[in-house]
Formats: sequence, structure tokens, C-alpha cells
Amino acid sequence: MNNHPKHIIAVSAYVTNEEGDVLLVKTHNRSDTWESPGGQVEEGEALDTAVYREVFEETGIKITVLGITGIYYNATKHLMSVVFKANVEGGLLKVQPEEIKEAAFVPLSEENINEYITRPHMKSRTLDAMNADHYISYETWEVNPYQMTGRLDA
Repeated sequence: MNNHPKHIIAVSAYVTNEEGDVLLVKTHNRSDTWESPGGQVEEGEALDTAVYREVFEETGIKITVLGITGIYYNATKHLMSVVFKANVEGGLLKVQPEEIKEAAFVPLSEENINEYITRPHMKSRTLDAMNADHYISYETWEVNPYQMTGRLDA
């Protein structure tokens, strides 16, 4: 019997518009808090592609992905979450009811974060993204032959 490790990989994005407001969502199963839009990475999907797709699916907003601000692991659920920082590229804010309950751009700050984000693990990753002044390098590769298909610079 061969037991391969099973982990879930999720992505989310700290998205700001031209006014500096932050895109937040409320999900159906976590309606007690606001959080950054995101979701699970599909098998074979690049992380930056996944975060673009998830934000668009949930909110109708198209983003420019700037970089990774943090990687977080939920040991209980075997879930690794990669958080990106992004800017609004276009689209219109439109809640996708099958995906999320509510979405809004809010003037989020360290002073008012508790009014929006109630879960401590969501708060820490949001603060990390809010205060990030650099990013983690990220590359996507295909092998045989080796071919880089994407890169976000630090």
C-alpha cells in the first residue's frame, strides 16, 4: 500500500483599487467574517493563474498579480494557503451567489481591521499582505523538456 501525502493548496489575494480600498468577501460557510477572495487551486493549475481565476469567479474583478506576500499552513485541515498582493485591472464588482455571499471594496486599515476580519488567521495574513514591501519569487515550470511558463519576481 502506497500512501501519498494529501494536501489542499489554496490561494487568496489582497486586492486594492486606485483609491486604496481593499476587496473583501463574505463566504456562505464563513459569514461571520470578511476575508480576501480566493479558493482552491485546481490540479495542474499555476498558483498565479488560480488566484486570478478565483478572484474573477467570486467577484467579477480582474486583477494584476504583483507577488506572494506569505504562505500559511493549517495543520488541522492539511491546507496550505498562498497569499498574493494584487491591483484591480478591470471588471465590475458583481457577487457570484454560488461562490460568495457578499463582496465590497472597503477602506481597510490596521486601525479598523477588527470591524471586518474576525478570525485571527485571516487577520494575520491580511496584515502581512497590507504591510508587505517585498514579494517572494515564484516560478511555474513544465518539465521534459524544462520550460518556464511563468515567473513573478521578488
